[in-house]
Amino acid sequence: MNLPNILTLSRIVMIPVFVGIFYLPFSWSYLVSAVIFALAAITDWVDGYLARKLDQSTPFGAFLDPVADKLMVAVALAVLIEEYATVLLTIPAVIIIGREVVISALREWMAEVGSRASVAVSFIGKIKTTAQMVAIVGLLAFPPEQFWASVAIGLLYLAAVLTLWSMVLYLKAAGKDLFPEEQGGR
Repeated sequence: MNLPNILTLSRIVMIPVFVGIFYLPFSWSYLVSAVIFALAAITDWVDGYLARKLDQSTPFGAFLDPVADKLMVAVALAVLIEEYATVLLTIPAVIIIGREVVISALREWMAEVGSRASVAVSFIGKIKTTAQMVAIVGLLAFPPEQFWASVAIGLLYLAAVLTLWSMVLYLKAAGKDLFPEEQGGR
C-alpha cells in the first residue's frame, strides 16, 4: 500500500461522508458536501501525479482509481438528480453515467482481447472530466434556485456533450476490434 493508493481509497471512504453531509438539514450542508467532492476530485489528480512522479503505479491502483472516480461521480449525480428533481439536470447526468458504464465495459472487453491501449484516456476525456467535476462542485455548492446552480447546469451540459464526443472517439478507436469483419472488407 502506497500513498497514491491510500489517496484513491480515501475517495471511496469519502462517499458515505459526502452523502451523509449532503442530506443534513442545515444550510451549510450544500457547501460542505461541495468541498468534500472537490477534495475527492483533487485527490484524483494528486494520486495520479504521485504514482507517476514517485514511480508507485501498481495494478491495484490502476484498477481502483477509475472505480473510485466513477463511484464518486455517479453518487454525486444521483443525489443531485434527487435534489434538483428536474429533467434539465437528469438528462446530462444520465448521459454521463451511461457513458461511464459503456466505456468501462469497452475497456474491460478491450483488455480481454489484448487491445487495452487503443482505449486509453484521451485529452478530450481530461477536458470532459474537468468540466464535469467543476459542474458537480457548483451544483452541490448552490441550491437549485440560485443563479450559480444554473451556470453549473450549463457546464454539466458541456460535460455531457464532451462525454458523448469522447465516447464516440473511444468506440471509433475500438472499431477494428469490435467489428473485425467490416475492417477486412467482408
